[in-house]
Amino acid sequence: MALPASLPDILAQIAQVKVEEVQQARARVPLAEMRRRAEAAPRPRDWRAALTKPGVQVIAEVKAASPSAGVIHAQLNPGAQAQRYARAGAAAISVLTDPTFFHGDLAHLQAVRAAVSLPVLRKDFLLDPYQVYEARAAGADAVLLIVALLDDARLRDLLALSRELGLGTLVEVHTEAELERALAAGADVLGVNNRNLHTFEVDLRVSETLLPRVPAGVVRVAESGVATPEDVRRMACAGADAVLVGTALMRAADPEAATRALVRAGHVGCSPETLPGGEG
Repeated sequence: MALPASLPDILAQIAQVKVEEVQQARARVPLAEMRRRAEAAPRPRDWRAALTKPGVQVIAEVKAASPSAGVIHAQLNPGAQAQRYARAGAAAISVLTDPTFFHGDLAHLQAVRAAVSLPVLRKDFLLDPYQVYEARAAGADAVLLIVALLDDARLRDLLALSRELGLGTLVEVHTEAELERALAAGADVLGVNNRNLHTFEVDLRVSETLLPRVPAGVVRVAESGVATPEDVRRMACAGADAVLVGTALMRAADPEAATRALVRAGHVGCSPETLPGGEG
């Protein structure tokens, strides 16, 4: 499988692991069988509709660890965590399924899908159509597609396959060039990752720069670095329709209360006093 040139170091490392994972998965369950399982899975829930309600919607994430934060939650109960998010008013749930770098598992996604009625996003590093079938077979309602990880042809192919299976997508970008590629490929839900994948530094100004350039009709999601109600209102001012929040909620002493605070901020919307420099 050909990978794009000039991948950030961590992405290049992850991509190589993913290639091996797909090969191993195909050996266990052939593509034809995985496709059959995907087609037999329950009908997907409407990911895009969940993110287009009034206000800024909260996509709450279930993850046990990350390369930047290390182990976040050693005794993770994915279903119970998702239920806390759902009770607090989250619009959708993101589930890390990568085992090597995030301590995730497709079983986590299956547990979440069974525990809540919200749309569930498979957040992983998808390179191959097999992984899209695998996601649908496991009950995912949407999948993450990272533009930096895919060339234009593969991005279009994975978008097309996802739509064929009824899956929503979150097409993730970090730069203006990636944004242009995502829009050219037909992304209808676009996520701006505020984390620099070279340095792991987080800067909400990335969303403030890129989200206003997303055309009307495309759902805009701010990812990474959103931790407080003030951050949610700041992303509202940048034009976000939704925010994806993981580490802050996983580390919260009371995840339900923390989620509810973000949901309330999303209902308030843009507060200019939260912008850098004060008002305006």
